[in-house]
Amino acid sequence: MNSNANRWQHCLEYAALSDVGLRRTNNQDSMTVVLAGSQAAWRKRGHLFMVADGMGAHAAGELASRMAVDAVPLVYQKLADLDPANALREALVTANRQIFERGEASGDFRGMGTTASTLVLLPEGALVAHCGDSRVYRLRGHKFEQLTFDHSLVWEMSAARKIPESEIPDYVPKNIITRSLGPEQHADVDVEGPFPIETGDTFLLCSDGLSNPVRDDEMGTIIGCLAPDEAARTLIDLANLRGGPDNITVVVVRVTGPQTTANGDKSDEPAKEPINRRPVHPLLWTLSGALGLGTLGALALGHYALTLLGLVTTLILAVLILVERYRESVPSSDWASSPWGKGPYRAYDCVPNGEFVDRLARVVGQLRDAASNEDWKIDWHHFNEIQNNADAATFSAQYPAAVRLFCQALSFMMGELRSQQSAEKS
Repeated sequence: MNSNANRWQHCLEYAALSDVGLRRTNNQDSMTVVLAGSQAAWRKRGHLFMVADGMGAHAAGELASRMAVDAVPLVYQKLADLDPANALREALVTANRQIFERGEASGDFRGMGTTASTLVLLPEGALVAHCGDSRVYRLRGHKFEQLTFDHSLVWEMSAARKIPESEIPDYVPKNIITRSLGPEQHADVDVEGPFPIETGDTFLLCSDGLSNPVRDDEMGTIIGCLAPDEAARTLIDLANLRGGPDNITVVVVRVTGPQTTANGDKSDEPAKEPINRRPVHPLLWTLSGALGLGTLGALALGHYALTLLGLVTTLILAVLILVERYRESVPSSDWASSPWGKGPYRAYDCVPNGEFVDRLARVVGQLRDAASNEDWKIDWHHFNEIQNNADAATFSAQYPAAVRLFCQALSFMMGELRSQQSAEKS
């Protein structure tokens, strides 16, 4: 858990989980959450969430994704003279350069790469920077929007030909990406937003280990009905139930209130921040010295008009030096005046309804039958209690509650299975 999480509990909830899946021996996904340490820090740089999906043999993909999530937040914070959009883009470009150079230095790591999708929540809105096919979504009400464009062969062909993705021939591989960080010396990074933020908005970041086996409308409905920690767990369980072919990483972020410090903590007010003393250009010091000497010379020669002019000019120059020395470096807000990118790119209606509940009920039923046939050791009393409540909610057409309860039944069963497998291995 992020060390600053308690500071923002009144207005922000999040959960971040990663799972190796069922067919991989190591997890090449990485993620990070960096919450602002103060209200002033949030105003300047916001809260940052990031998912990266590594690629490469000999643990190269794991290294690439870890380098990306380490470098991006650090570089983004350091580029204080740039506005957030340009700083975020430059942070991903810098991460690309570092990964490329690390790969070139070792034969085992040459060509390694990673996707990267980063979400920053700022006063101006939600800012997204991405490279690859890891995704960022926003759920508002029942509208679930994909804010990122998949840098994949299928999506690029669909956009170029202006045809639906479903009309792309089946022989076109769906797992080929067209951009990533690391394999090439230069990376093309997309920036999207800022998208307006409202209380109740829920954001989802994920690797393709989730978005491939789980449908978009399923993701949107689940994160809309469950708390972030329950939603993240359920989405990973559902992906594993459908084969878990890849590593699965999920970050769910919900805005629960206005971005203000709890209890009006005055220690976080911007006025308390230390003044940023900037270096003064040497030319100003040179001019100041020359004017001072000239004024003294005019006074010595009795040219009082020139002396007065020199004093006034020196005073003005002194004020300029003080302003330059003590003014804060605050990025301009002009960057947010017009949208970056073309997102959102896809939108889905995610109203919890009887059809979706029936779909979940069938999944839970199949899982229950498998547990019985395989003689899993299950706390059937607790499972049946959850399922009975889910059935009752379905009968009463309380579909959001039914979704939540069936998801709880699914995750409970998967948790029991994990516990049994761990016990057998030990």
